[in-house]
Amino acid sequence: MRAGRKIAAAVGAVGLALTLALAGCGGSGGSDDTQSTSGGGSDKGAAEAPAAGAPEAPREDADSQGKDQTAQAPNLAVDQRSIIYTGSITVRVDDVNISAARASGIATAAGGFVSGDKRNSGSGSSDASLELRVPTDKFSTVVTQLAELGDEEQRGINTEDVTEAVIDLDARIATQKARVESGRKLLAQAKSLNDLVMLEREVATREADLASLEAKKRRLADLTSLSTITVILLDPEAVANQPKEDGPPGFLAGLENGWKGLLTSLGVLVTIIGWLLPWLIAIGLPAWAIVLAYRRYRRSHPASPPRPAIPAFATHGPPPGYPVHPHRPAPPAAPQSAPPAAPQSAPPATPASPDEKDAK
Repeated sequence: MRAGRKIAAAVGAVGLALTLALAGCGGSGGSDDTQSTSGGGSDKGAAEAPAAGAPEAPREDADSQGKDQTAQAPNLAVDQRSIIYTGSITVRVDDVNISAARASGIATAAGGFVSGDKRNSGSGSSDASLELRVPTDKFSTVVTQLAELGDEEQRGINTEDVTEAVIDLDARIATQKARVESGRKLLAQAKSLNDLVMLEREVATREADLASLEAKKRRLADLTSLSTITVILLDPEAVANQPKEDGPPGFLAGLENGWKGLLTSLGVLVTIIGWLLPWLIAIGLPAWAIVLAYRRYRRSHPASPPRPAIPAFATHGPPPGYPVHPHRPAPPAAPQSAPPAAPQSAPPATPASPDEKDAK
């Protein structure tokens, strides 16, 4: 038993020694790494120490930090998103003018203003259409207050998220500003007149692009900071304009639209014909009379047949260089045989006189 305990103790001691040796190797490696890291840190500290002692280094560091913070992407949290709010509400009131004044007061109290005011009265009824611009954070409150002016008949609220457009404009504006600055630096270093003119034109173009981008940014900022509410006030006798609901698409809807298109086309065609008809009469009748008179003239004065063309050298001789063939006499005409003469009969004998008889 004692021998076994001794062997076990020896084995345990050997194992403990090996464990300590391995731990020592790992600790030395870790210490080396730690020393190298600490050395690097000390080097950095030594390098940063003069910068900390210098009076202008902190300013540059702060400026660089500020630039880095400015160059970072904007926070896209829900409360940082750019959203355009638009709404419309129709309210039937007892007195349109009094309610319109109250609506204007609600917008002014919320920090907004009236951007449009249109009123109609006649035929025993009156109505008003107001366009209010109020801060976005007061949008819901203002709509609720407007609904309390009378009996609400219709309400519509629309939202448009333009966060991506704002971020894109910010990036493009920053890039365009850098381009303008670089162009101005090159313009200051121009040596020749041609370079000066070319750089001035380029800088002007870049500045115009930058101004356009900044105008778009201001427009988006205005739409996102101030929401738009259209208020329609109706008196008890006025008729509200109900929006027409489009039915589901189908064969009957297509047939109806096609029939309407045909009627519209026919109406346009008839209008064009009616517009052209006076011109056709004013121009066509004189033209028809001229053509008819010309035909009658042609019938009464037939054209003479054209004369045969006479060569130019028939009267003036052949032109120079024209080949002249010698005159050849015409061949003698062949004798024509006379038709056979008809046989002549002897004349009848005359009776002899008495003297002739005595002489014989």
